[in-house]
Amino acid sequence: MQTVKLKQTKRNKIDPKIFALLLACASMTMVFLAYTSAYIIRQAAGNWLEFRLPNEFFISTGILFLSSICIHFSYRFFKKKNTSLYRGLLLLTLVLGIIFIYIQYLGWQQMLTMGIELNTNPSGSFVYVISGMHIAHVFGGLGVLITALLHAFLLEHRVTEKRILRFRLTLIYWHFVDFLWIYLLIFFTLQKV
Repeated sequence: MQTVKLKQTKRNKIDPKIFALLLACASMTMVFLAYTSAYIIRQAAGNWLEFRLPNEFFISTGILFLSSICIHFSYRFFKKKNTSLYRGLLLLTLVLGIIFIYIQYLGWQQMLTMGIELNTNPSGSFVYVISGMHIAHVFGGLGVLITALLHAFLLEHRVTEKRILRFRLTLIYWHFVDFLWIYLLIFFTLQKV
């Protein structure tokens, strides 16, 4: 009796950890889509104060975008075994993430100066809650960045499959919070908060 061997083909499979992260990002996206949908529905109900977003929100967007560029190049330098640029850009990513949060806080302070408090009008409440939820996700990203920095500075710089995967997970999440904020800022701008 002759056994037939099936030809095994190598598929391009996505790593389960990356797949899980992408699912988590998709679910977080759904939460923010729900918030922005509720914003539109509530806006149509009336009693809506229109105001211009403080400039701090636009400045912080540029800072967060710059941090995404930094982590992208940090990843590239990690794979090229350029330790100093890999570490430096990763550290700069963390610093820019902290600056982003601080400038967002300044934006909230500017809204208070404009007389827009958390419970004054639904329009302001939505901006506080949605941007606050985003900042909570950025704090999660900062925790991941701190872990990545500990690995960068405490471990010998070796490019292994495990470390590449770990860095890719960090990179994907950080890009996600960046693009999520860009979506939110465009949404608020088009809605003329």
